[in-house]
Amino acid sequence: MKNALYVLLGVLAGFVLAGVLIFVARAPAGEPVVLLPAPTKAPVAVHVIGAVPRPGLYEFAEGARVQDAIDAAGGILAEANVDAVNLAALLEDGQQLVIPYQDGSVPSEEPLVDLPSSTEEPTNNSGTELININTAGVDELDTLPGIGPTTAQKIIDYRTENGPFASIEDIMKVSGIGVSTFDNIKGLIKI
Repeated sequence: MKNALYVLLGVLAGFVLAGVLIFVARAPAGEPVVLLPAPTKAPVAVHVIGAVPRPGLYEFAEGARVQDAIDAAGGILAEANVDAVNLAALLEDGQQLVIPYQDGSVPSEEPLVDLPSSTEEPTNNSGTELININTAGVDELDTLPGIGPTTAQKIIDYRTENGPFASIEDIMKVSGIGVSTFDNIKGLIKI
């Protein structure tokens, strides 16, 4: 009788163990939880032209003002008619922000850089000297729109490892500088 009791206890323990294994090994019920990124709004793209040192296309967070766009374009030139611009106006996506000159002239969309003569240094239309990307330091490169201290250091590291840039377009080989950044700085740099 003792043997039958042991056999019965063994069979019962086997059923309990099989039940536990089935419970643990079964597929989880329900749908998996999927984490989605926080919703972010698309940036507002604004084309700034006119009496600013660095006209071009700039991106801002929603709620940015005209003053933010002017600051991104390097401020206002001395020849600008500031009274004709509402600095507190909200920027809209796809807007062209025209900063007029005091003489009332309409800004043209001509290139920023005049072709230099063989005896003078190239300058942009605000009269400031262009930045030489083959010799400029971090502080000088950091003044370019879209180039912060980290990217400026990447430019220096790239030219240290690969030699001087052969053309201004070669700056796009630096990690972090794409076509849009290049479009914003191409009129401000030289080799």
